[in-house]
Amino acid sequence: MKYIKIVAIALPLILGYQACKDKEVKEDPIPEEEVVVVETIEYKTFEEQRIAFGGGENQTVEKTFTMHPQERNIDNIKMFVILDCPTGGCNIWDVYANIKVKDKAADKWYEIGRYITPYGVNTSQLEKGIEIDVTDFKSLLQGDVDLRARIETWGADGWNLTVNFEVTTGVPDYQYYAVSPVLMYDQWSTSGVPYGKEHAYDLERTITIPSNAQETALRTVISGWGHATPADSDGRPCAEWCFRTHDVKIDGENVFSHTMGPIGCPENVIQPQRGNWEPDRAGWCPGMAVPVRTDIFSESQAGKTFIFEYEYEEWTTDGGTASGQGGAFYATSSFVIVKSNEPITSATVVE
Repeated sequence: MKYIKIVAIALPLILGYQACKDKEVKEDPIPEEEVVVVETIEYKTFEEQRIAFGGGENQTVEKTFTMHPQERNIDNIKMFVILDCPTGGCNIWDVYANIKVKDKAADKWYEIGRYITPYGVNTSQLEKGIEIDVTDFKSLLQGDVDLRARIETWGADGWNLTVNFEVTTGVPDYQYYAVSPVLMYDQWSTSGVPYGKEHAYDLERTITIPSNAQETALRTVISGWGHATPADSDGRPCAEWCFRTHDVKIDGENVFSHTMGPIGCPENVIQPQRGNWEPDRAGWCPGMAVPVRTDIFSESQAGKTFIFEYEYEEWTTDGGTASGQGGAFYATSSFVIVKSNEPITSATVVE
């Protein structure tokens, strides 16, 4: 449904057309101007989708929806997650949840947004729901789109889930995006990378950027889980509570960093909740989206190959727990996004 139509404007076409240096004449020149309509279009996907555990319900649901017909001229895409309580009430716990889109060519599911459910209440205090910017995946959010919704709830109560998208057309930073997975340790809260002990998870990749890339960025979503000890001097166990800074290494050098610190749990719009929602976690809060961490390279990296490595701040567990929940984990997803004003292929990522 198109519910906001702002204006139609004439703009220089930015599709990558340019005169060849040798003044070669093209048979079908691209017109110098085209009309760009600026409008926001709503696409409804999951609607009051029951997600629960037991009683014939599932924690994970997959469905196909029809969305925007093309990626060109998409300025941004916002996803809104709405949680309603089924008869008998919402699940009482703050649990890990995400939405994924399927890359049909690669036959893989990519996490486009992660959030943590509020304790036992709905999201009605938010006008549109929990908001997540998913523009990076615009090449996949077009036409017939396969979506997967997952909420790690362990009760038959669960949630009723609605997911809406707002696609705003206009003049984007770049007309074409392409996305490749780098790390996808994000299935469940405890299927992330074990923290503070030896593990077999590979955190290094070799990435090659296409030659026509005009911008390259990394998109990372990370949340800590567990109450492993020893706790920090302020009593915070890992990895839900302990504040840490992780590094993104490029060719062995620290280029980007991610601080897993407070993001403002006491100021959460969804309040009060029916549990321990106010204390600051390490990089997330009950009833909020887990932040997207976007790292843009200072140069386009076009045609280059580099070594990516994710490095968690050093800490060693003693094997104990402050809550009865064993282990510390960092659920981590990271993608490389390449952008251009001409059609572009995805970066190549090799383990």
